[in-house]
Amino acid sequence: MIDYRGSTVLITGASSGLGAEFAEQLASRGANLILVARRVDRLEALKSELEARHGVTATVIAADLAATGAASTLATKVRKLKLPVHSLINNAGFGTHSPFDDTDADRVHDEVAVNVAALVDLTKAFYDELLQHGSGVLVNVASTAGFQPLPRMAVYGATKAFVLSFTEALWYEARPSGLKVIALCPGATETEFFDVAGPKAQAGRMQSARTVVRTALRALDRRNPPPTIVSGFTNVAATIAERVMPRRALINAVGRVTR
Repeated sequence: MIDYRGSTVLITGASSGLGAEFAEQLASRGANLILVARRVDRLEALKSELEARHGVTATVIAADLAATGAASTLATKVRKLKLPVHSLINNAGFGTHSPFDDTDADRVHDEVAVNVAALVDLTKAFYDELLQHGSGVLVNVASTAGFQPLPRMAVYGATKAFVLSFTEALWYEARPSGLKVIALCPGATETEFFDVAGPKAQAGRMQSARTVVRTALRALDRRNPPPTIVSGFTNVAATIAERVMPRRALINAVGRVTR
């Protein structure tokens, strides 16, 4: 089991959902936290709760990861505060649900900026430090959406396919260092995701954020975690089926679900 006591974990998208749940569960295991999101009021409330309940130190940094240069600005702020980063949870992200021709161009741009560009930039900004510490974790939140194309969520599915591929490659590269790297792939989860993407984006039974995060941390506690963690038996079964289905049949089947 990983000992997080005295280490510092940076979590993006920490104001709600999986990010806030990662903060709670890691703080309960003794980790100090750097909480990053746009909504400072929520971050401050979470900071107060975690410090009072678990006796850890939490630092709040406001950031809009869709903004140009956001990752570089965030890294500069962290270093000015002289905070170490032993582990990184790239959780920030959002989805859109509509035919591509009906999707706002600026919204699509921001979706790629947050889900892909900011994730890669933040990983790069802290990667050398993570490798040097060699005892922490890098969790990139992908999705079961990354295992197949998603008609009506084309951009979201593609961004998560990128995250999945990128993270699995880093899993291999980081093995000699001791840094544990995983792509976490939840299915539908009880978070604010569907408040943004819309209820029609939901497919399958919802899991709680607590269950998804517990699944991820249990996997990381293994001596040799796999590169990818899919949360939930039904989701695991679906991703296996998707890998063996003919591509045309798979896309048609998914298209009927997302419609």
